[in-house]
Amino acid sequence: MLDACAEIVDDVGYEGLTTTLLAERAEVAIGSVYQFFPDKRAIVQALTLRNIEAYLQRLNDRFASGDFAHWWDGVDAGIDEYICMHRTVPGFRTLHFGDVVDVRLLDESRDNNAVIASELTKVLVERFGIPDEPRLRFALQIAVEAADALIKLAFRRDTAGDDNVLREAKALIREYLHRHVDPDAQHRADPRPDDQRKA
Repeated sequence: MLDACAEIVDDVGYEGLTTTLLAERAEVAIGSVYQFFPDKRAIVQALTLRNIEAYLQRLNDRFASGDFAHWWDGVDAGIDEYICMHRTVPGFRTLHFGDVVDVRLLDESRDNNAVIASELTKVLVERFGIPDEPRLRFALQIAVEAADALIKLAFRRDTAGDDNVLREAKALIREYLHRHVDPDAQHRADPRPDDQRKA
């Protein structure tokens, strides 16, 4: 049913999705749909959760097979996988991580992108051993929001994703994280003595 939901969203968008249409596409009785999902919002929530699991699995696979010189290369990989899902995963270009339905679809206390940033933080901390500090989590949340907006722009400009916009998105995110998270970059950017920086 989730596969059918993704196909329908690609065809007619979230607004066009109905439980009746889903039952027809999935070739199941309407009662079978309601056995698992009370409404279309619940269906999309389940599809979104599946997409998040797929995204995190893609990241883990990339980290396991890739040779990353620094943790921000892992961020690049995260952006690459998000772009790849836009291009290859049915329904993802429309639903993303559920924000079309509800910006707090995944967690009532946080925006969807905050959930993604939190998961990305966990992966980066575990893979690269960087300190799990508040500034890292905050900077990654900002980076996720910015990357999300620019990637959506790229796919509005070109159904395959405007490569110029995607390149600029990656450059912008990398520069931002260099300045706000990487201690060495902060030290180089601030000529003041250490005691004045700490003041």
